Amino acid sequence: MNIFISKGAERVLTEKAFLVSETDEKGIIIFANDDFCEAAGYRVDDLIGKPHNIVRHPDMPRAAFKDLWDTVKTGKIWTGFVKNSVNGGSQFYWVYATVYPIMREGKRHYISCRRHATDDEIATATALYKTL
Repeated sequence: MNIFISKGAERVLTEKAFLVSETDEKGIIIFANDDFCEAAGYRVDDLIGKPHNIVRHPDMPRAAFKDLWDTVKTGKIWTGFVKNSVNGGSQFYWVYATVYPIMREGKRHYISCRRHATDDEIATATALYKTL
């Protein structure tokens, strides 16, 4: 099942796409579902054991990720729009992300669930990120 449409450098996720990953307390990927792998252009074996920022796009302001980590480290859920890079760096995709902190075997882990971001949502996030 194709979960995105290529439009030049952008991979536009379909509404059926649902990307899921789990990291340990240091942000190292321990789980990645098929949709995440397909959108990001990696095989699951290429993602497991790597820092989640392997997909970070350079357009994303550091302040956005500081807010994410400051929020989830206190046990709260974070939501926001994220622009990610595709393996190789020539393409990107936008998502609306929800990051849930959980406890697993006495240690904090993070589950990130991501969906399609609309054109309006992307425009709003892009304008906001230019101010950070």
